[in-house]
Amino acid sequence: MIKKFLLCLLFFSAAVSGSAQAALDNLSLEEKLGQTLMVFADVDSAEIFRPVIEKGQVGGVLIQWGNYSLEETKQLIDTLQSWARKSPHKIPLLIAIDYEGGTVYTPITLGFDYLPTNMMLAASGDEDGAAAIAYLAGQELRRTGIHVNFSPVLDVNTNPHNPIIGVRSFGSDPANVTKMGLALMNGFTAAGIVSIVKHFPGHGDTSMDSHYQVPVVKASDKELRKTHIAPFVRAIENKVPGVMTGHILYPALDNKNIATFSRPILQDLLREQLGFKGLIVTDSLDMKSATKFCTISDCAVRALEAGSDLILLGRYIKPQTTFNRIYRSIKGNAQSRRRINEAAAKVLEIKKQLGLLDGEPPASPAPIDKVYQAELEKISHEAVTLVRDRSGLIPFKPQTRDGKPTVCAVFFAPSRFADQLMGFSKPFLEKGWRIRSYNAAMTPRATDARRARECAEGADLLIITSLQWADKTNINQKNTINALLREFPHNILISTMSPYDIPSYPQAGTVLATYGLNRYVLQTAADIILGNIRPRGHLPVELPQEQ
Repeated sequence: MIKKFLLCLLFFSAAVSGSAQAALDNLSLEEKLGQTLMVFADVDSAEIFRPVIEKGQVGGVLIQWGNYSLEETKQLIDTLQSWARKSPHKIPLLIAIDYEGGTVYTPITLGFDYLPTNMMLAASGDEDGAAAIAYLAGQELRRTGIHVNFSPVLDVNTNPHNPIIGVRSFGSDPANVTKMGLALMNGFTAAGIVSIVKHFPGHGDTSMDSHYQVPVVKASDKELRKTHIAPFVRAIENKVPGVMTGHILYPALDNKNIATFSRPILQDLLREQLGFKGLIVTDSLDMKSATKFCTISDCAVRALEAGSDLILLGRYIKPQTTFNRIYRSIKGNAQSRRRINEAAAKVLEIKKQLGLLDGEPPASPAPIDKVYQAELEKISHEAVTLVRDRSGLIPFKPQTRDGKPTVCAVFFAPSRFADQLMGFSKPFLEKGWRIRSYNAAMTPRATDARRARECAEGADLLIITSLQWADKTNINQKNTINALLREFPHNILISTMSPYDIPSYPQAGTVLATYGLNRYVLQTAADIILGNIRPRGHLPVELPQEQ
């Protein structure tokens, strides 16, 4: 399957085709600039972008997450494209999405199915399964009218205290990140989706969130190339269509500019040394790590001049004002005009290869619900990891006279995951066991602690699930769980998202990790506890010392 997907990468050529060049030649400078700009919209906010789309001043839209159905998402995209058809050039919009699994996505947004976290895929070690998941998910994206996915994340998460990457990464081993990243990239590409890898040259060794601060990666040039840039090198060798920049400062590469504004990083390193000829995309310019240095319009000009081709303006902009300011900055500068010409050509070539310049959109794939669910279930079974079993509770052997032990399961999870939690009880009920459960708040209060204790009282086994997004420890959750572990020593802990929370619970003698929260991994965890199956997953990161 992997070889088949690799062949499909040839779909994205680096050269500008004749029809793309013809389209470019027919555009004014204003319209060429528009092709390089992407705005963020959702069902509630799209209308404010209608004027600039109808004028041809925007080339793409990133669909923002929200609690919408698949039908509403498709209707939004159809509406956006109807506005593009009213523009002078009538060139369709490039529709993009952040569909990378993990903390960026939850099972109620935009109507798309649950995508496993990258760390869950890495724990499974199943390259073909990862490629199949991406291929099937890509088919569903295409059915809705989406062309571009800002995935996979190729950041090597070497810093356990990274506040933003966590399970978005495949792990701390560059070879594993490369292997699984290529599998996911190839799957999306085989489905006809433009895959944009991120965040070049690597967001894995940061201790700050680039949405709010400017992270600094102090690694040497040698360490950056060996660990963090290595997966991007392999992606480029495998003809990845696009690379997204990180709003991060790398003093060893450029001690003045974050990567998004750095010619040494984007031109000298990415283009010339690594030979990348595809689309360079910025991370969102409304992030604090960019706006610390400039207004969004000025940041857009800086990013274009540094070598970016597609500029993600972000959600919080005044569309017409922003466009006018960027246009005024570049129209009188010959070098800026040449750069706009190059960038627009890259965007138009992608649109040509997607069939968007031919007048007839590609045929829509058939629904893949059942096949996708089967692949998701398989990956979930392969990923769940037994981190330790000092207590010898796997498999759990109850000491009850009637053969019907009582199990209490206390879940610390957001309410939006409630429907995923129900699958955990099934294996226990099928054995005739008694199971009690309580879904506590992510940030538990005294009431949650009391109800959890009531659930655990008299149970033969207490099962607790923790949930931490990245490195951000929820102190209330940590304290409540540790109190339960002390009070009820016959227990099993299941880390359901970032495994970096496991060191917070040194008293937990038996620990499982699922790297994400869906009904399949929870059911797998239950089957492992019961001894119905063996744990098959492998921890893809090194955990810090227990706290």
